[in-house]
Amino acid sequence: MYKHYNNNQTILTFPIEFKINPNHIVVSISDFVDSIPTEILYPDADKFGRPKYSPAMMMKLLLFAYMRHTFSGRAIQEMAEENLPMKWLIGNPDEVPSYRSINRFRISQVAKGIIKKMFLQFHEQLSGYGLVDDESLFIDGTKIVADANKYSFVWRKSVERNDAKLEEKASALFDDMIQEKVNLATDAEGTLAKLDHAERELEHDIDDLDQKISAEKVIKGGSPSKQRRRKLKHFKHIITSDLKPRKQKYEDYLEILGNRNSFSKTDHDATFMRMKEDPMQNGQLKPGYNLQIGTQNQFVLFYDLNQRPADQRTLVPFLNQVQQRKATFRYVVADAGYGSEPNYDFVLKDFKATPLIPYTMYLKEQSKKYKNDANKVMNWAYDNATDSFTDQHHIQFSFKQVYNRTDKYGFQRTIRKYEANQYEDPEGYHYSITERGNQRSIQINPHWEMEKRLIRVKLSSKTGASIYAKRKIEVEPVFGNLKANLAFKRLSVRGLEKAKNELGIILMAGNLKKMMKIILSSRQQSQKSSWKNLVNKFFQLLFYSEVSFVPATF
Repeated sequence: MYKHYNNNQTILTFPIEFKINPNHIVVSISDFVDSIPTEILYPDADKFGRPKYSPAMMMKLLLFAYMRHTFSGRAIQEMAEENLPMKWLIGNPDEVPSYRSINRFRISQVAKGIIKKMFLQFHEQLSGYGLVDDESLFIDGTKIVADANKYSFVWRKSVERNDAKLEEKASALFDDMIQEKVNLATDAEGTLAKLDHAERELEHDIDDLDQKISAEKVIKGGSPSKQRRRKLKHFKHIITSDLKPRKQKYEDYLEILGNRNSFSKTDHDATFMRMKEDPMQNGQLKPGYNLQIGTQNQFVLFYDLNQRPADQRTLVPFLNQVQQRKATFRYVVADAGYGSEPNYDFVLKDFKATPLIPYTMYLKEQSKKYKNDANKVMNWAYDNATDSFTDQHHIQFSFKQVYNRTDKYGFQRTIRKYEANQYEDPEGYHYSITERGNQRSIQINPHWEMEKRLIRVKLSSKTGASIYAKRKIEVEPVFGNLKANLAFKRLSVRGLEKAKNELGIILMAGNLKKMMKIILSSRQQSQKSSWKNLVNKFFQLLFYSEVSFVPATF
């Protein structure tokens, strides 16, 4: 016997209410988004035109879609048309936002404000549950592939090289034009402005020659005016069809590049980086962004998106963002990619925290081979009274001078130079000079050496070692969950600010998914413990009660 089945619309039903499982993730999404203040969810809308979709509903829709590995606007629209929990989130089964509305919302300023408030609200809820505290912040980064073609690269070195060649070509052209008595006198600065002036002068001279040629008679052997006009038209053609467009293009490229070394023609904000996900395993650079996150208990509390591929220069902007939210932590934990003198200075002085960040040579310096290497300056004897170093050959290096060194990013370091003393004996003379006959010298950065000693002490302490050991199980699982479980490996939008919105949505989706698992697990444990207590009480009453059970008679 089978249940009746007929899909020819012969049965008419009138559903009054659609109920959802209270343990379903959409319930948590709805409750969380509804907890955001109304003034954030519903900013001042336009008074004219068609009414917009509710921002709360759109954010709920995006969070659930990203949890279900759906990132395309058209795929989200299709999901909203077919998925019952998604219809429950929308509230009206007959109303489905179009993919254009979805795409416009997730890159809008309204979505940006909601995402910012979501992370604040989520942080407060985690603090209320006791899942996060102000002890340590774990920071790490990963590369996210941009929505850009992989062969759309523009390299700074190539632009600068071609721009220099164009300058030489323009200079040679100006010399030829001067030979033809073209007036190039101008107060304009820059090659592009000079080319504009030259083009106007050429047009003026060509117009004069046209009038002169039209009035003259046929000249045997050719007209000199026609010959000169031919040369001027050739100059103008070079300027209009080659020099000016290329010069304008190079200037636009350099403006887009800023302080970067590359960008993508498809997404100008994307920088070409080396990705960990390399299917071809050929080390090919791909357009992408550098995602930085700060976590605790595998919850993403802060995030930022950078165009720089190296992590070292992203720490200060990231911690500035943390300070703007008035969040404080006792320890800042990161890997050796963030270890540098500017970063240590900022964490210690400005952020008021202890950096548990090893520097590049930290692990190597802990090895027995390095500690026994007499060629290393850190293993030399230092005399504080004479301010001098003595190497393994008993050559004394005395203080020579102090000077400042500024790197290309503007950070200034104070360097102390020590120079080997002069020795008369052959052995001392041999070890006190270089192969070129100059006195040996060493450069010491006392401030950097002091910070390295501090880092060695903090990381070798019991508390510091235990906190730093958690780094591998704090940040890396978040990236694994993002790229493997949530299947988010490539952005769907273009532009730095738009990409920040999308990453905020996917990171919050991962947070809510993890939070829901914890809540369900605690509920199950509570149910098990309550059922166990109930059974224990029953058996206690059955075996230990003084009341005698007498069978009933009928």
